[in-house]
Amino acid sequence: MTGRWIRDHLVLMLGLLVLAYTFIPIAVVVLMSFNAPQSRLIYRFDGFTMHNWLNPCEDPSMCQALGRSIEIGLAATIVATILGTLAAFALVRHDFAGRSASNLLIFLPMASPEIVMGSSLLALFVASGLGGQLGFWTILVAHIMFCLSFVVVTVRARLAGLDDNLEQAAMDLYATPSQTFWRVTFPLVFPGILGAALLSFSLSFDDFIITNLNAGNTTTFPMYVWGVAQRGVPMQVNVVGTVMFLISIAIVLAGELRNRQRAKGLTAPTVAEDLAVQRAS
Repeated sequence: MTGRWIRDHLVLMLGLLVLAYTFIPIAVVVLMSFNAPQSRLIYRFDGFTMHNWLNPCEDPSMCQALGRSIEIGLAATIVATILGTLAAFALVRHDFAGRSASNLLIFLPMASPEIVMGSSLLALFVASGLGGQLGFWTILVAHIMFCLSFVVVTVRARLAGLDDNLEQAAMDLYATPSQTFWRVTFPLVFPGILGAALLSFSLSFDDFIITNLNAGNTTTFPMYVWGVAQRGVPMQVNVVGTVMFLISIAIVLAGELRNRQRAKGLTAPTVAEDLAVQRAS
């Protein structure tokens, strides 16, 4: 009896174990955000406190680095999402010379190690005469470069799964190409664009290797954490990590609720129509 129950629930138990293993580091970060350490050199929980949450900018340099990372992440996300979406539409909807090669080359930045891309970009900046001007703008260009591939791949996958009959039906109903795009194509592709934008921001915000090679004297949040790790990480770093995790969960939950509301909105008219047909018959 016990053996049969284990066999029936083996996949569920393995899934729960994997989830637990995945969320243990996150749980540690959340716990440490309420920690009152006796020493910054020993990373252990010594007591509960709200001081870290009430004083997140106790170290002003941390908040400056955090703001710089958010600023670079938002700018890189906007530019990479626009360029990547346009490139994805071109690769999926148009036939041109070099299309096959472009589809292959778009994966190279994703497959290349970050140390290779970072050093290549550094060599490019030095050869362009920007070796002495490394900073915010060189970081931004580097982040756009490696985010671009992820945007193209994500949006292209969304476009490839669209049903062309929906656009053809809109044009059969005398919609102009512009109306068809904004009222049919774009709303259907938007979830893929939004997902690509969120992925780009997370990659940009989290990047260290490429940023470190092209930052000059500019410090981003990952570089700040790496620098202070040698003399003790302030607990406010865990507050930032917890807030970012909560924002991610909120975005996922909002998307799921929106999808459920949309599904209910689509099924309700169908049920009403079925009842009307039954009454008429």
